[in-house]
Amino acid sequence: MSPPRAVADTVRGLTGLREVRAVVAGAVQRRACQVRDLAAELAAGPNTGSALFRAALGDVAEGIRSVAEADLKDLLARASIPVRLFNPALYARDGTFIARPDAWWPELGIAVEVDSREWHLSPEDHEKTLARGRRMGRYQIIVMRFTPRQLRDEAAMVIEEIRRTLESAHGRMPLNLRTVPAEESGQGIGLGNAAVA
Repeated sequence: MSPPRAVADTVRGLTGLREVRAVVAGAVQRRACQVRDLAAELAAGPNTGSALFRAALGDVAEGIRSVAEADLKDLLARASIPVRLFNPALYARDGTFIARPDAWWPELGIAVEVDSREWHLSPEDHEKTLARGRRMGRYQIIVMRFTPRQLRDEAAMVIEEIRRTLESAHGRMPLNLRTVPAEESGQGIGLGNAAVA
């Protein structure tokens, strides 16, 4: 059985969006499948029982790569805070790769990162996270970091911090960076072709 079929069969038996997101995002994050293969499997399968799969795949196509990132997306949507991009690739103008932040507002130069133990448990992963933060700082990116627990248990504080930071950055000079949305960098299935400077 192919990995996309295994994902499709698994999620059709689940009843919660959070569980379905975990399976779909996990398969893409671990590179077991690509979003376009899952989309083809969704299109080829039955419509009955596919609503959660379709919703989770839509999130992943937008750049969501974990349940924690989906929780961030939901939290921001409930607070009516529009997010420009999830997991875009950021480059310096000379082509140097900087980072792929979880959420990104290019016009303000603000990134939000959800740091979970699942992806940062080993010393090597922790060091990579710190190096990524330093690279973003070098290019004057404002980085806000939260844990999945804070998204769940301290949602009001998270929203207030993000809202205040976004408001305080209005009028800031744009950063001299190139942003490539997840769907244009091969991370999604092409939900739009709008160029982002």
